[in-house]
Amino acid sequence: MRPVSATIDLSALRHNLAVAQRCAPRSKAFAVIKANAYGHGLLRAARALSEADGFAVVELEGAVRLREAGYAERVLLLEGFFEPRELATLVQYKLSTVVHSPEQLDMLDALPAGSDLDVLLKINTGMNRLGLQPSHAGDALARLEGHPGVGQITVMTHFANADAPEGLGEQLAIFDAAAGRKYPRSLANSAAVLRYPESHADWIRPGIMLYGCSPFPGGVAADVGLEPAMTLASEIIAVRELAPGDAVGYGSLFVAERLTRVGVVACGYADGYPRHAPTGTPVLVGATLTRTLGRVSMDMLCVDLTAVPDARVGTRVVLWGEGNPVERVAESAGTVGYELLCALAPRVRVIEKS
Repeated sequence: MRPVSATIDLSALRHNLAVAQRCAPRSKAFAVIKANAYGHGLLRAARALSEADGFAVVELEGAVRLREAGYAERVLLLEGFFEPRELATLVQYKLSTVVHSPEQLDMLDALPAGSDLDVLLKINTGMNRLGLQPSHAGDALARLEGHPGVGQITVMTHFANADAPEGLGEQLAIFDAAAGRKYPRSLANSAAVLRYPESHADWIRPGIMLYGCSPFPGGVAADVGLEPAMTLASEIIAVRELAPGDAVGYGSLFVAERLTRVGVVACGYADGYPRHAPTGTPVLVGATLTRTLGRVSMDMLCVDLTAVPDARVGTRVVLWGEGNPVERVAESAGTVGYELLCALAPRVRVIEKS
């Protein structure tokens, strides 16, 4: 059995949800578990996050899986439905749906009277991705109120810069003017949950913070009291000695300038490790933080053991997680922790830690 594995710490998931709930004690929480719970496993994460008031997903199939697994909490489809025939499934499984476009509003005409569909109307306040223009929100809300198949109505938006210095003041002002104060609200993503109490409203939507990854550029989980929920680890499967001038890996991207001890680790881009991670990406070998060397291969990568004299075949290596924050690995690879967590490959053995 290949030694690469991902340990999912269920207690860390519970801890991180509790952090979000402490930040917003008067709000209910949608735990965002889209994209297979950011690589952590949909039903596994739902089980660990059972203290949430609801779950938010993108995939209709995932929402149905939650219902069929016995979850009775509010389940929200963040992108809503894509064709009228899906409405029957939403009603059958008592799902909540985002409505973000005129086309979706029109599709609601296929909804039978008495369906009692729970709708969250999304207003575009500057993200310019999904959502109705603020000037159209009033008419859309009136249309939803008059629809015989629509039940509860909530208003929502998504912040573009809650993790940045410009913050969310402008977007919040636009939202207040467009949505009024009549309806329940869902506004705050992870960064807003942690930084902007004025955005907490009725429902928060923590996502990346649940998995123990900081939403703030340059930050790590521990800075905001979070714990990493995924640790990707493997072992050294070979050790080599490079003389000055020797290269290692495809493209000979790393050339030794001095005698260099190299460990070959059983983990590569087919396991979800980023191929574009350059020499110098942090990696934990035993108890020592060292660096990757050369190009990442499909099944293997190389690490510098020069400062880890006790390392040998079988020594544990943490690619990210406990002792080696995923944020630092992502920063080195020119990406974000979200991408690394979501990219965990199906072939990686998953170990649950309670």
